[in-house]
Amino acid sequence: MDPLVLYRLLQVRIDVFVVEQRAAYADIDGRDAEPGAELLWAEDGGELLATLRILQEPDASRIGRVATARSARGRGIAADLMRRAVERCLEMRPTAPILLDAQSHLVDWYARFGFVVEGEPFVEDEIPHRRMRRPVP
Repeated sequence: MDPLVLYRLLQVRIDVFVVEQRAAYADIDGRDAEPGAELLWAEDGGELLATLRILQEPDASRIGRVATARSARGRGIAADLMRRAVERCLEMRPTAPILLDAQSHLVDWYARFGFVVEGEPFVEDEIPHRRMRRPVP
């Protein structure tokens, strides 16, 4: 990956999660470098608009770190990226479920991609979350 793309990708994640949502945590957690991890992003004219990562867990794929630059919101860019991520997960592991931890206010948005809530609500970095699963097709 081009270092400049990685820099812009991490900048969007920091802008959204650390600055905007005031969730001071170590975004660089080592998981982006795990075997099988993939970073996806959308850009336009060199501007990185949205990003997410796909991780491999023992019995499932996991989508996380879904972030959209404030200037790119409401244009369907993150939805397109989520569709690409789900397709990629199914290509890599067609018989495995896909997991994610959604901020609670985004549960309905993730449901559009086939995810359903499972388990009890939890709080991470002072933000309410719900575990979600996209069952095996």
